[in-house]
Amino acid sequence: MPDSDRLPPIPKDRWTDAQKRAAAEFAESRKQEVFGPFAVMLRSPEVMLRASAMGEYMRYRTVLPARLNELIILITARHWTQHFEWHVHQPAALQAGLDADIVNAVAEGRRPAAMPEHEAIVYDFADELLRSQNVSDPVYARAVAAFGEQGIIDMVGVAGYYSFLSMMMNTARTPVPADSLVPALPLRRT
Repeated sequence: MPDSDRLPPIPKDRWTDAQKRAAAEFAESRKQEVFGPFAVMLRSPEVMLRASAMGEYMRYRTVLPARLNELIILITARHWTQHFEWHVHQPAALQAGLDADIVNAVAEGRRPAAMPEHEAIVYDFADELLRSQNVSDPVYARAVAAFGEQGIIDMVGVAGYYSFLSMMMNTARTPVPADSLVPALPLRRT
């Protein structure tokens, strides 16, 4: 990733009134300061607030267990070669109980050799959706049988939301913090 951060965090003393209000609302709801993709989006405070609200659900409240949610996020970060999201979610996925071999395979851009059934269903669904912009009938049938229609919507929502964040940060060239201990994503194979 180029070193040039196109849209670095805006210094607080340069925030508009709308940005100050949005940052305060973000801090109140998220219990942390504006960071990462939200620092980029602060240039459009309403987009940032609406994205943050959607993100609260997509990250923490879907019908999927956390390890499966994080798997979708990692597959999406890998698809977009989004280093910041990988930096945040690789440790979160491991902490949520996703096997390190699965995480490493996703980082390398390959289907993990062995996965429990639910991980395999989620992997196939998210990978197919991101690669072909569609989901085949057999993959859909397995996913709906495992997670129901709400699970389908939540999986699409997570992949879509993290694609949005990835596009935002890839455009901005948001860097990974210099003190990150998470191994960088290898370049995508073509």
